[in-house]
Amino acid sequence: MAASWDAKIMGERGKALEEAFFAHHEKKLIERMRQAAEEKSTREGLAAASGIQDKGVLDTLASHGLSAETVAALGLVPLVEVAWADGTVQTKEHKAVLEAAEEAGVAEGSPARELLDDWLAERPPAKLLTAWESYVGALAAALEPAEREALRQDLIRRATRVAEAAGGILGMNKISAAEQRMIDEMDRAFG
Repeated sequence: MAASWDAKIMGERGKALEEAFFAHHEKKLIERMRQAAEEKSTREGLAAASGIQDKGVLDTLASHGLSAETVAALGLVPLVEVAWADGTVQTKEHKAVLEAAEEAGVAEGSPARELLDDWLAERPPAKLLTAWESYVGALAAALEPAEREALRQDLIRRATRVAEAAGGILGMNKISAAEQRMIDEMDRAFG
């Protein structure tokens, strides 16, 4: 009788362990499914907000923490990079970037503005510029030549305005060599 009871206890323990294993496995599977759905939702939101359909570009943007709510800030990356080109963001450059953000519809208190504020407070990683270049490449490919040229000219105008905001030395050479290199690099991103 003792052996029968031991077998019953062992059977119950075995069943409990089996249930615990499957519950843990199921929990991990549900978490992976939730994460995949979240990533898909982020990609779809980015696609809708940016007009880009390339999954690789969308994944790159998402990997940098961008979402449909923050993709508007991506268009300001060149301005942030120009502001940081000399190693620090000067007060006038900071103001010029924020003015450009307002013109672009990035409202104070929005997720895009919070992201922009972070980028102005601490230099973003170089990978962000690479992500922007992927974004522009995909966007430019989807635009008509006249639209692409208008976008390029608008970007160069806004980036130049940020570069000139610091004023140069004694009002001369308003754009530093580092800022000009950054502007030229962004111009090349349009192909």
